[in-house]
Amino acid sequence: MSFEAVKDVATLEELYGVPGQASQVKVAHSLTAEYRALIEASPFFALATAGPEGLDCSPRGELGGAFIIHDDKTIIIPDRRGNNRMDSLRNIVRNPEIAMLFLIPGSLTTIRLNGTAIVTTDEELLKSMERDGKLPRSAVVVSLREIYTQCGRAVLRAGLWDPETYVDPAAIPSTGDVLKAQTQGAFEGKAYDEEWAGRAEKTMW
Repeated sequence: MSFEAVKDVATLEELYGVPGQASQVKVAHSLTAEYRALIEASPFFALATAGPEGLDCSPRGELGGAFIIHDDKTIIIPDRRGNNRMDSLRNIVRNPEIAMLFLIPGSLTTIRLNGTAIVTTDEELLKSMERDGKLPRSAVVVSLREIYTQCGRAVLRAGLWDPETYVDPAAIPSTGDVLKAQTQGAFEGKAYDEEWAGRAEKTMW
């Protein structure tokens, strides 16, 4: 099956028309008091990066804030424990362009941030982000280029914060199920699922 592609911006502009005033004036180029309050209320964001192999988007979350606001143009993200794939970090060291999408539990408002980033292992900086006696192995320093709110229709349409829409985890494949299928049954998926909670608790930071 193939579909005809839209091949130029002019066609898109004819289709969608001119952005409304609110879409234009909401863009800021530094952290205003309002934007600072919004992202400080967010314990979770997605970090998008690009590298020679393509694009990547990874989740980042931490109660109390998954980042530190250094100044009105700089956000610092501690790289907490994960799967060691380093997809985001690999991309950033080769291409500094990044984007972030912040979610606020219970709110329809999402916040988009675009900018550039570096990866650092600055010792004093990492010490300042200690959690439960553990230091991040690196940090991502983001230089903000623009920040703006996103229309809440997507969150509203998804019923994202409505408990009535929540999925029963037992009704969908687990990570262990995926791993078992990917290895044609060679991976012990059930054992992985049973052990994951305890393993994650011990290696959270």
